[in-house]
Amino acid sequence: MNEQLVAMITQLVMEKMGNHEADESSHDTAVPIEEQKEILIKLQDTVANANYADEVASPSTTERSNESLIKLYHSESHTQEQLYYSASNDEPTDTSAPITAFKFEEDEVSESVQAAKKHTPARIGVGRAGTRPKTKTWLKFRLDHAAAVDAVYGEVTEGLLQKLDVFQVTSRVTDKEEYITRPDLGRRLSDEAKTLIQSKCKKNPKVQIIMSNGLSASAIEENVQDVFLALQQSLRNLNIEIGTTFYIDKGRVALMDEIGELLQAEVIVYLIGERPGLVSAESMSAYICYQPRMGTVEADRMVVSNIHKGGIPPLEAGAYLGTVVQKILHYKASGVGLVAKEG
Repeated sequence: MNEQLVAMITQLVMEKMGNHEADESSHDTAVPIEEQKEILIKLQDTVANANYADEVASPSTTERSNESLIKLYHSESHTQEQLYYSASNDEPTDTSAPITAFKFEEDEVSESVQAAKKHTPARIGVGRAGTRPKTKTWLKFRLDHAAAVDAVYGEVTEGLLQKLDVFQVTSRVTDKEEYITRPDLGRRLSDEAKTLIQSKCKKNPKVQIIMSNGLSASAIEENVQDVFLALQQSLRNLNIEIGTTFYIDKGRVALMDEIGELLQAEVIVYLIGERPGLVSAESMSAYICYQPRMGTVEADRMVVSNIHKGGIPPLEAGAYLGTVVQKILHYKASGVGLVAKEG
């Protein structure tokens, strides 16, 4: 590299550094931006033109090199100032992609989602706020969850039982926690219940109707009266004898087998609260079985489920159950056996 050029640049840098220190000690201010740019650009130009400086060493060449440095500085300085101005004013330097304003998700959903929502109560097309559900959707979820918990831990009122004119017995379960954790105890009657049933109920009935809160007391409160009255009316119109109806607290479905043993009923219709969900906590089911006895398999039972105001209307379900009982008595079978005989 040209020694004369190196010496010149070194001297220039030292002078500028000396001026910088003097200014700091006297005025406590920074070096102007233009002088910093001049130093940096000259250094860059020196490295870029190193090969060219090695080839020539005459004074005329040095003058031409200095002239090119001045021209380069002015062009670079103009470009640096433009970039600095753009950055200081927060203006985008890349204009190839237009910036669009943020918009919240619209409440309206597509036609396909609207069509699907007409056929299911599931939570679809409810939208979101960022990565979370919308406030209205979240609160509705919490409300439905609370209703499900209340349905499980609730109790059927004494007023409803009096209105239906039914007496009450209990299973071997002592409380709700045991009922949830010990299903086997909910499938057997307590000793007091057996004694009370044998003393109050009609023996060998054609149809024995029983009720239980099961996993949803809300389902019994909302639906059992309409279903029971419609079923009674339907069976009477069909001249089918009905036994003595009673209510079982904290009973399970298989409890109908032990009751069948006690009363020797030909058909038992068991109205029981279903396990609550987030769509409905008031859904009831009706289990029907021909001659249920201890050891009856689940395939011999029939069920009409989803009985509530959002599913099968209670009055309609009660009337339909009468026709199902009539068919069971005619074929003397239920469940898979009834299907086989009908087929």
